[in-house]
This record gives sequence, structure tokens and C-alpha cells, in this order.
Amino acid sequence: LQIGTVYQLVITITILLSQILGLESVLGTPHSWPWLLALTAVPAAIQCVTLPLCPESPKYLLLNKAQELHAQRALNWLRGDVAVHGEMEEMHQEAEKNKISKKVTLRELFGNRTLRQPLLIAMVVMIAQQLSGINIVIFFSTKIFKSANLDETHSQYATLGMGAMNVVMTVISLLLVEIAGRKTLLLAGFSGMLACTVSLCVALNYTENSWVSYLCIALVILFTVMFAVGPGSIPWFLVTELFNQSARPAASSVAVTVNWTANFIVGLSFLPLSVILKSNTFIIFAVLQLLFIIFIYFKVPETKNKTVEEITAMFRQHL
Repeated sequence: LQIGTVYQLVITITILLSQILGLESVLGTPHSWPWLLALTAVPAAIQCVTLPLCPESPKYLLLNKAQELHAQRALNWLRGDVAVHGEMEEMHQEAEKNKISKKVTLRELFGNRTLRQPLLIAMVVMIAQQLSGINIVIFFSTKIFKSANLDETHSQYATLGMGAMNVVMTVISLLLVEIAGRKTLLLAGFSGMLACTVSLCVALNYTENSWVSYLCIALVILFTVMFAVGPGSIPWFLVTELFNQSARPAASSVAVTVNWTANFIVGLSFLPLSVILKSNTFIIFAVLQLLFIIFIYFKVPETKNKTVEEITAMFRQHL
């Protein structure tokens, strides 16, 4: 659970770092942007150097290769502790379960009636995360602030404030997700984003008033806050809670593919839509957010404090 949320935290920190480096006072100039683009090679080079030093996955070594000693050594390296017998026993139990239930293929994932509904939920939640409009706010925030009559410098710093708030709220969501339910946080997040989107759509039509510009900044930051509350992190680990170990790899592959495909489509289509519809483009995202709220309310189960077996049984009852 925490690993799934930390994944989103790393993304938000990286976005903030890129926004800082993209400031006009740093590397965001006509002459320096090639260096900014080239910096993406640095983490790739670091990974190429460090990955050979990392051990193989203990589960892979034990479950796929039957190399118990190597699996224990890898687990000792990862945990920094020799007392990993309990975790090794859990992996042995999982290996026994895998012998009974074979790994689910992509074809079986779509064909099995008991897996079809959780797969639909996983795919829709991933689409909802991207089509909520968050990437529009991240990719084109400076453009949005400019349309609210802020100058270039103030627009960039407003974007920076939004990125910083995204990081802070993602950290807070690490605590919230253990207190509130997943479904509750998803509904609260999307409802808040809907209110912000509608308000922003109206406010952008009255930017001749100076105070409206600051209202637009507040709405964009609040939009980011509501995204980080639930829709930002929950979809990533909700997939793992909806499927057992045999179906999880295939389901995760489908969910991640859907997520990044939706990301690509939104990023590609926003600028042409904004030229045609201007500020009314946000109406599209408001309608989508409303549809996602309805879907989550009626279709997404609460998975907090429930085992995979209990969740699977819940889906069987609805067949």
C-alpha cells in the first residue's frame, strides 16, 4: 500500500523539480532549454550504472527459479536484516497457492466473468485519474495563468506553488489513506476537482478584474490539492487490492497501459481543443469528472481492511 502511494509521491517531487529547472531564471530560456532537455539523460545513466548492483526480486528467485538460498540473500540485502524467515515463509505459502491456481493470462483476464468486473473498475479508475484534467493543469498551468492575465514571471511562480502543494498533499495522503476509505477519498477528491473545474471555467471569463486572476491561482492549487487527496495515489494500489496474485501481473499491465494511453491522449488533445473552445474546454473535464463520481459511487467497492479473498467473494455475489 505505502509503496503504491510513494510511487505517486516520487512523481510529484520530480514534477516540482522539473518546474524549478524550467524557470526562466534557471534553464527555461531560448538558449538553455536544450540543456534542460538533456538533463533527462542523467537519471537514465544513473539507473544503467546502479541496476546491475541491485539484487534480483526475491519472489522471482523463489517462485520462478526455485532458488531459495539466492532469494534469502536478496531479501537480506533489501531488508538490511538477517531475520527474514517470516517473510520467506509467506513466500513459500504463496508458492504453494500458485501451484494450485495457475497464472492468469491476458486472454483469461478479459474472458473470465469473475475478473471482468474488477478489471473494468481498475481501467475506469486509471482513465479517471488522467481524464480528470490534472495533466492539463500540470502541462499547461503557465498557459492557464497567462489566460488569467498574469505575466510570464508570475505565471511560472504560480505554477511552482501548485507543484509544491501537490508534493505536500501527496505526503498528507500517505496518512489519510490509512484513516479514511479508498472509495471515500476518491469521491471526495473528484467532487472537489469538479467544483474547482466549474469555478475555473466561470472565472476565466471575467479575468478583466484583477482579483479574479488570484482566484484562478487559488482554484488551480485547490484542484491539485483535491487530486492529491485520493485520485492521485489510490488508483495505483487499488489494482493490487482487487486481484489475487495469479491475476495481478496481467491486470496491472492492462491498468498501467490504459493509464499512460489516457495521459497521451489528454496531453495531445488539449491545445487543439483550447483553440476551439477556449476556457470552455474545462466543461469537458467537468462532465467527465461527474461521470467518474457516479461510476465510483455505484461500482467501486471499499477495499480498506478487506482481504483479496473477501473482495473476490464480493464480486462473485454480484454475478
